[in-house]
Amino acid sequence: MRKKKSLTEVSALGQYIPMSVHKARRIIDQIRGRSYKETLMILELMPYRACYPIFKLIYSAAANAKHNKGFEKEDLIVCKAEVNKGTTRKKLKPRARGRSYLIKRPTCHITIVLKDISYYEAYETLENREKYLPSNLNLKSSGAIWDKK
Repeated sequence: MRKKKSLTEVSALGQYIPMSVHKARRIIDQIRGRSYKETLMILELMPYRACYPIFKLIYSAAANAKHNKGFEKEDLIVCKAEVNKGTTRKKLKPRARGRSYLIKRPTCHITIVLKDISYYEAYETLENREKYLPSNLNLKSSGAIWDKK
């Protein structure tokens, strides 16, 4: 059963990326929860080989958000980023005395989910929150001191 998609989330999925899961997770842990601009800056400056495919996925997810849902790139944050193990490609390398040696090339699947936080920021302000709540609910404090009996 698939999970229902949120109205403020956009994702990008990269499958069968020829890289170890551990090497990709080292980068993903650094960018989880950060803004879109900050993530791109971090990925450009990190010296690891895993940064390039992750950079492409972040860029692709932001392009999906802009094109499909009309979100602004400045309002996006990386809300979910995960790396799962993919299939392992196996090759045979010839060795001495007619033997063969198995070479394993691991792959991984990377999922990036970006969330638009402009909706949440608009809801958080007190003026806007009063618009969405019922009229009989008063948010302003009466100034009374609560004491336990």
